[in-house]
Amino acid sequence: MQKYVYWSALFFFLLIRPLIAQTISGKFTISGYVRETGSQEALIGVNVYLPGTTIGTTTNTYGFYSLTLPARDSVRLAYSFVGYETVGYSLSLRANQTQNVSLTPGRALSEVEVKAETSGEKVSESVRMSTIDIPVAQIKKIPAFLGEKDVLKVLQLMPGVQKGSEGQTGIYVRGGGPDQNLIILDDAVVYNASHLFGFFSVFNGDAIKSVELIKGGFPARYGGRLSSVIDLNMKDGNREKLHGEGGIGLIASRLTLEGPLTKNKKGSFLVSGRRTYLDIIAAPLINAQTKGQTQAGYYFYDLNAKANYDFSPTNKIYLSGYFGRDKFYAHDNTQNNDTGLGWGNATATLRWNHLFNQKLFANLSLIFSNYKFQISAVEKSTLSTDTYSLLYNSGIRDFTLKYDVDYYPTPQHSVKVGLQNTYHRFTPSAIVLQNAGISQAVDNVNTIDVLESGIYAEDTWRPSNRLRLNAGLRLSYFHQADVNYFKPEPRLSAAYTLKPDLSLKASYAIMNQYVHLLSNTGIGLPTDLWVPSTDRVKPQQSQQVAIGIAKDFTTGGAFAKGLALTVEGYYKSMNNIINYKEGASFLLLNDPSSANNVRWEDNVTAGRGWSYGAEVLLQKKIGQFSGWAGYTLSWTQWQFAELNGGQPYYPRYDRRHDVSLVGVYELNKKITLSAVWVYGTGNALTVPVGRFDTYRAGNTLVYGGSPGIVQTYFNNPRTADDYGTQKNSFCAEPYHRFDVGVQFHKQKKHHERTWEFSVYNLYDRRNPFFYRLESVEATATQPARTALFRYSVFPVVPAVSYNFKF
Repeated sequence: MQKYVYWSALFFFLLIRPLIAQTISGKFTISGYVRETGSQEALIGVNVYLPGTTIGTTTNTYGFYSLTLPARDSVRLAYSFVGYETVGYSLSLRANQTQNVSLTPGRALSEVEVKAETSGEKVSESVRMSTIDIPVAQIKKIPAFLGEKDVLKVLQLMPGVQKGSEGQTGIYVRGGGPDQNLIILDDAVVYNASHLFGFFSVFNGDAIKSVELIKGGFPARYGGRLSSVIDLNMKDGNREKLHGEGGIGLIASRLTLEGPLTKNKKGSFLVSGRRTYLDIIAAPLINAQTKGQTQAGYYFYDLNAKANYDFSPTNKIYLSGYFGRDKFYAHDNTQNNDTGLGWGNATATLRWNHLFNQKLFANLSLIFSNYKFQISAVEKSTLSTDTYSLLYNSGIRDFTLKYDVDYYPTPQHSVKVGLQNTYHRFTPSAIVLQNAGISQAVDNVNTIDVLESGIYAEDTWRPSNRLRLNAGLRLSYFHQADVNYFKPEPRLSAAYTLKPDLSLKASYAIMNQYVHLLSNTGIGLPTDLWVPSTDRVKPQQSQQVAIGIAKDFTTGGAFAKGLALTVEGYYKSMNNIINYKEGASFLLLNDPSSANNVRWEDNVTAGRGWSYGAEVLLQKKIGQFSGWAGYTLSWTQWQFAELNGGQPYYPRYDRRHDVSLVGVYELNKKITLSAVWVYGTGNALTVPVGRFDTYRAGNTLVYGGSPGIVQTYFNNPRTADDYGTQKNSFCAEPYHRFDVGVQFHKQKKHHERTWEFSVYNLYDRRNPFFYRLESVEATATQPARTALFRYSVFPVVPAVSYNFKF
């Protein structure tokens, strides 16, 4: 470990040392920050360029840009961004210049207006592929389940992304599981991004400034997951004046406040909260339904907070955090049984920006992330005097130190280098005790401490007007007990311009993942357990190659202008993925002293997987009509030596065809119409193929006459399902639905209000949620039989919400 730290530090020093050299004869640098007019919110990804040329750059996460150009008497720079008016400035470039710029949403700045062909970077000009960003303003206009705007559910509508079950926010990208997505909020990892068992995500749209999904061609600065990166940034807060917005919906309400910290407008704050009132609504209904025998409730809340301050033009500090929790509780007054369930995330990020000079930008981050899940239950047997207690925990706590440097030597090069060290603490346990207190076992559960590190360098390079490259290398390291893993991760993306507005793209990336999610369901429930790699369970690794084309449409009228088309094909292989063995779980039975003697590695098996397919996305981000059409054709297979007889099988979230159509139409300033239609091939499931009776005879459990080992407790005869020998051999019925929404806006004297009416699943499609075998009684024409029944969750679901801004 000491050798690794030494060589990492030396490698990092050698990387950044040449970055300090600044002088390039006959060239000068224009740099600055791009912010939003009226709030001074830093804008990410603004395109800064010389009109009529291919020379340009984009702003980083903090709104900073730098562009070095040959000396000249006059240079014209344009600044463009989706949803904002393109502006430009003329400058004399005989010395280094600082040019801070403000962009105005929706209004022209006539004195500096530039007639540009686009309002943002063209997809055909970007070297990156398999990357999607969606304007948050557009997300808020898309109809949503029960009116709750949800970033993750919108990402599910993108090609290459499948969802889990009906209504859930699970993300499955190019054949990867829910644990293979790196979800980061202001640099902090969010390990479980779901509320209400996955029906909503933890991200409050009112507090989010930007969201980006990366499915392949990963830049070297990202690591630790195999399938995707979902990078979210919170708003910084309004530096000009106090501003607020919120909403009242059917199940939850929210409120966001932001404003300046000081009168000199050098800092700002943001506080955003949301809470459901399901517990308040459901309590009297449950009490009436059970005649007072059961008390139960469920609620969730989340809180986002952020503050920033500029100490000087070269030093800025940011402090942000997220806190959220879900809680379910139930008490049976007749049996005196108690059940409690809760999970939540807490993150905190402290960041310091330092501008060494106009070409060298650095950021130091101190990051804390903590995820906890717990089930507790006490149940008395109705057949004996036994009392059973259960405590199920899953926790992971991170402390991270991260340092990144952006260097802009010339318009042809944009260099990023950095390092990251994360100290993980895992606390996985699931204990069932008979006639013993849970407290006897809690202290026996060991924590697992590990170190995960990475160091990277990447360069976005334009060797010619037609060719653009992003080449990088990430070195990752993992230490746990006496186990050390050190793995290189090369990355390469390339874009070649075939003709104006049309380019050919390709990418290759190796990714390593040192944490695993143990799941019996495969749908990303909070009951899943996070565990690290060990001497027996190796890190997961993927290799992905992709190739595609990107086309921008700049002519053809108001409808066609602004359209962008991407077509991509990919192949991804995955090694050392893990799954539970047949019939295994992570429950430790009866003896608290043995809780640590049973290693979770004994219950899992390692295997491999592969996924390939093609994706098409036609997207329009701006204009009176906006939206996208997406299509995915894909195949995903897994293979484990100890599952399915060692034969390959399709995992649950394999989906052959997936279609999404999303449209938003601004009828006028007062009315916005929106609609979504989705279609997907049914999931691959394991369903019963038959039934047989079981009964207990002495100390054996008899399955239709064959004795077996007793694994649970009951005395009465029961019916058991036969699942056959082939895993996930049943294909569920196709999934499809149609959602519509309408928003009515009105500007009041002191605020703006919006009424929104939406309908989820307008034509009442009964999509499958799960299948179950049931006995059907005999009729006059049919004998008694066992049939497979489909169960659905959501029929037509109307919703109404009231939103306001002031």
